[in-house]
This record gives sequence, structure tokens and C-alpha cells, in this order.
Amino acid sequence: MNKTVLITGATSGIGKATAEILAQNKYKIILCGRREDRLLELETALSKLTKVHTLQFDVRDKKAVSEQINSLPEAFSKIDILINNAGNAHGLDPIQTGDVDDWDAMIDINIKGLLYVSKAIIPQMIARKSGHIINIGSTAAKEVYPNGNVYCATKHAVDALNQGMRMDLNPFGIRVGAIHPGMVQTEFSEVRFKGDTERASNVYKGFDPLQPEDIADIIHFVVSRPYHINIADLVVMSTAQASSTIVNKN
Repeated sequence: MNKTVLITGATSGIGKATAEILAQNKYKIILCGRREDRLLELETALSKLTKVHTLQFDVRDKKAVSEQINSLPEAFSKIDILINNAGNAHGLDPIQTGDVDDWDAMIDINIKGLLYVSKAIIPQMIARKSGHIINIGSTAAKEVYPNGNVYCATKHAVDALNQGMRMDLNPFGIRVGAIHPGMVQTEFSEVRFKGDTERASNVYKGFDPLQPEDIADIIHFVVSRPYHINIADLVVMSTAQASSTIVNKN
């Protein structure tokens, strides 16, 4: 029987690439995201490969998260794998000039959103005594860099929650692990710099950054390991990147 995977933030970047590779490998896919047009476009493409269902919600909306996940039809209701991928960065300001709305957005999506989705799915995994949760963190979960303050704090929280989940769910045989990517060439920087495409594109110039497909390939590897193997914590950077602030650019 094909396993069912629920992916948050599935309409772009790592989430979209992960949905594509898992669909190619015949996993049943639940695509979650805010942008209905992108959800439907991706559903149309992936439905040629596997069974696909879409859920449109914002992970910040606790009520919508619960209602949407509880609305899943029978064929998709048993979620074997949860990929907590939805996340964002807003601004790159020192703490003293940071925008409070930016802080709220990062805390609400990166921490609270991950918790809301997990809360809606964990009970069924406990009941079955099986399941796999993958939390997408960042190298910012492992080190703080200048002007990264609140974003780094939220990803440190993801790292802590990943460890806490693994401990709390251990008695139920549920696998829990995190993947912490370095610089991946996605829309991430456009969001961080609020649509300043020139500034965003400069982030990835002069070196060969990770691509969403690179992380998706690793996620596929992680979920396809025999059940007695849990890849608990994985940091992935491009060869050119040594740390959050050290990148070998030409």
C-alpha cells in the first residue's frame, strides 16, 4: 500500500520539489498551501503520477488547520508521513530596528504553524503506533548570524521541538527527524527582502547554491529508509558554504 504524505508549504521551493519526487515514487500526496492557483496547478501535474489531494490553509490559522486536516476524505485520512516544511523569513534587520510584524509572522509560521499542524496529525500516529515526522529547519537552527536574531530564534525553536517530539513520541514508535538546509535557491530571499528581486538574486550569485531538488532528494532518501532507521538530525550545505556567513564566492 502506498504511503500518504502531507506536505505544508507545498506550492513552491523545497515543498514543491518534495511533492514532485515523492509523486514520481508513487507516494499519495496531500498538498497544503495558501495559494489556491498554485495548489491546483501542482495537483493537475502530479495527478498524472499518483493520487493527490489539496488543502488550502495558512498554518498560522489554528482553526483552519484543524478543520482542513479533519476534512480529509477516507482515502487520504491515514497520514503516514508529515513534512513540516512551511516557513518564512521576513527582513534582515538588527534587533533594535526590527519590524514587530515581521517578528510575529516568523514566530506564527515557523513555530506555531508547525505545532498546529503536528497537533492535528500526531494523535492518529500515536493510535497506530507508527508514523514519520520531518521538520524542515535551517542552518540558522544551529548558529546565529548578524541581523538573523528572530529568524534564527524561530529555527532554534524548530531544532528544540524536533528533539522534544522525538523524545515524547519515542514510546509510540514514531520516527521524528529534522533536515537543516543552508542556502537554497528558492523564493525564500524574495520573501525576506519583500519583493526586492535584485537584492534577492544577489544572495545566490558567485557560487553554486543548493537547489530545492537537492533537499527533496534527501527527504525521499530519509522517508524510504527501513523503519528501524530514523535519520534524526541532518545539516546540508552546498560545497561553497562553510557556515551561515562564510560562502566561497567567485
